[in-house]
Amino acid sequence: MLPIAGSGPAERADAARNRQKIVRAAAKLVAAKGIDGLALDEVAAEAGVGIGTVYRRFPDKGALAQALLDENEREFQEAFISGPPPLGPGAPASQRLKAFTDAYVDRLETHGQLLMVAETETPMARFVTGAYRLHHSHLVALISEIEPDVDAHFRADAILAPLAAAQYVYQRQNGMTPKQIKTGLKELHRAW
Repeated sequence: MLPIAGSGPAERADAARNRQKIVRAAAKLVAAKGIDGLALDEVAAEAGVGIGTVYRRFPDKGALAQALLDENEREFQEAFISGPPPLGPGAPASQRLKAFTDAYVDRLETHGQLLMVAETETPMARFVTGAYRLHHSHLVALISEIEPDVDAHFRADAILAPLAAAQYVYQRQNGMTPKQIKTGLKELHRAW
């Protein structure tokens, strides 16, 4: 199983049903109202559960946002772990690195607001998820193959930094296009 944020031990059947109701209600509200629809009291009302039930499963909006992103994160992980090249295995590491950042920008374009909530609701939230750790490990492996003599851990963090959702949302709100951002990332990689 892939290390997805929010995953944990097996749930009781009633808890699993409540979790599904909460996530479906949150998805419905976000689709109707945007990110502002992620108010936990509104999610509880839409799901038909008590607010305490929501807080037991999701202590804040960030945790709920992570749950909403779970399927997309799984698909992204599968693509770079075992999907077709150049994102998946079979292409040179340098091409895979570029494909990874392009695919990450595509995710940010589609889910940037939700990713921003997931990454910033609590301090350091972005860095403690299984998803970030897997992204980082993947980049460390690629970087180590491309440039064995560099500090691959630092370089992986440096590559992931401009892919923070808040950074991306800020750039998009200030008129940058996804193409400009992808080009900027490629230029940054070449500078190394």
